[in-house]
Amino acid sequence: MKIWLDGELWDAEAARVSVFDHGLTVGDGVFETIKAERGGAFALTRHLERLATSARGLGLPTPDLDEVRRGCAAVLDANPMALGRLRITYTGGLSPLGSDRGEAGPTLVIAVSATSRRPDTTAAVTVPWTRNERGALAGLKTTSYGENVVALARAREQGASEALFANTVGALCEGTGSNVFVVLDGELHTPPLASGCLAGITRALTVAWAGAKETDLPLDVLEGAEEIFLTSTLRDVQAVTRIDGRQLADGPGPVTAEAMRIFDRESAADSDPR
Repeated sequence: MKIWLDGELWDAEAARVSVFDHGLTVGDGVFETIKAERGGAFALTRHLERLATSARGLGLPTPDLDEVRRGCAAVLDANPMALGRLRITYTGGLSPLGSDRGEAGPTLVIAVSATSRRPDTTAAVTVPWTRNERGALAGLKTTSYGENVVALARAREQGASEALFANTVGALCEGTGSNVFVVLDGELHTPPLASGCLAGITRALTVAWAGAKETDLPLDVLEGAEEIFLTSTLRDVQAVTRIDGRQLADGPGPVTAEAMRIFDRESAADSDPR
């Protein structure tokens, strides 16, 4: 396995980041996860734009996106696989033991691991914790993922693959690593970015391709929604057939199935949709 670290490829055993890296000590970093198929990274331009947006939002220097592209290509060339999870991590770099950043500059790591296609259906649960739509990190894809770790563990305990959050005013927001869509009276809806949810790449493409409406929704909309599905880089469009104790269906409903077909068709036609 070859890993890109600060401008060059390393064997996995030799790739080392300092124990004083700010990404490790205080979670001062941003990242992107990208679907890699047969040596190509899907929607790479959109992911790199979001990486830069997250970095600026966290106060990190804007990454050199040309270098990041070179690193992604080098890692994919060095680690051929049919389907992979390409991960870009960009941190505050070597720093003192505290919240202040050091002067060494950011750390850039790019790695890939093999994965498999997700099942068409899954279960999800709601959790009692909230997203802070007014917080400093709202809408940024940062490495400060502790809340997601706790919530996802709760979901796993209940036989589900995802946990869904409300925000501080009780509106439906997002999952630990996904966006959520619901079908109401036959129409497709998803929470707006103002809810505090991440501007998911797959979310944006699904909104554009499947014609979803961005709508403020209460969390309890999940109790009566006709269909629910999740979107993310590795889920694409995935139907939720059980939410908490409520069984919706045995398979994707008609609106979800159509969204799945549209996403598969459009993503196959253009690997880097702008």
